Amino acid sequence: MMYGYTWDTATPLAYAWSILPIILIGLTVTLKAAAAGFAIALVLGLVFAMLRRSRFRSVSWTTACVVEFLRDTPLLVQLFFLYYVLPEYGLTLPAFLTGALALGLQYSAYTSEVYRGGIEAVPRGQWEAATALNLTRMQTYRDIVVPQIVPRILPAMGNYMVAMIKETPVLSVITVLDMMALANMIGERTFEYLVPLTMVGVIFLILTLVCSAGLHRLQKVLPKAGIPLR
Repeated sequence: MMYGYTWDTATPLAYAWSILPIILIGLTVTLKAAAAGFAIALVLGLVFAMLRRSRFRSVSWTTACVVEFLRDTPLLVQLFFLYYVLPEYGLTLPAFLTGALALGLQYSAYTSEVYRGGIEAVPRGQWEAATALNLTRMQTYRDIVVPQIVPRILPAMGNYMVAMIKETPVLSVITVLDMMALANMIGERTFEYLVPLTMVGVIFLILTLVCSAGLHRLQKVLPKAGIPLR
């Protein structure tokens, strides 16, 4: 995708301006990967949290082991396993999907603990009331538990979202053309790495600050709206 582009390396400012369109293409890939990975983490984390509360000890114990494994092994190892090992068994996924899946699996271990803390904060009387109303376990979670825990877990989930955005450069090692990958490719062709890598760092800083400011604002707005955070 670099063919046809020319870069002005006469001055750092001109160089930065000329490579900005390429870096912004990488930014869209970075944001898409983070969004897809976080969506997976949210869904899978809730599933893990529900399974941890299973009446069957074997299910609860197995889920706890899976969560512990995902949390205690490096993201890079999980990424390489999905990208290089699974094809040996006939399952080959596109690089982008592999990266999003790896991010989702890693962070599902963390989001599951956030969900579990929120679920355990629901008063026992409400569980008993759901049982008295003959609600199924799924109906109890959908109609009673989840609406209550969402406001409480938003700040923690937001922190993990920010952390995941900062983890996306790891995906460049499996040919995902995110900002880091494109910055390295530009550096290889111009032999000037300082400007593209600095631009990537500044963009990540801006993303982190914007997300953190949004979370801080959310933490102030929710209590004013009568929604407790604890």
